[in-house]
Amino acid sequence: MLEITRGTATEEELAALIAVIGDAYATEQAEATVDEPRVSAWERTQRPLRRPLRRDIPWGRFSGRG
Repeated sequence: MLEITRGTATEEELAALIAVIGDAYATEQAEATVDEPRVSAWERTQRPLRRPLRRDIPWGRFSGRG
């Protein structure tokens, strides 16, 4: 959202302003980086945590039903 609070901007001035802001945004977006998370050898060799048991699947006579 762009709002002119003082004066009267011409169409050319608004176009130039939008071009400059758009270019600055594109440059910032292109240069933005995220650090890759470092995974140690220990973390790579460990099994993941076990998922919780699904309670919606009956487990034979131990389903707690009936």
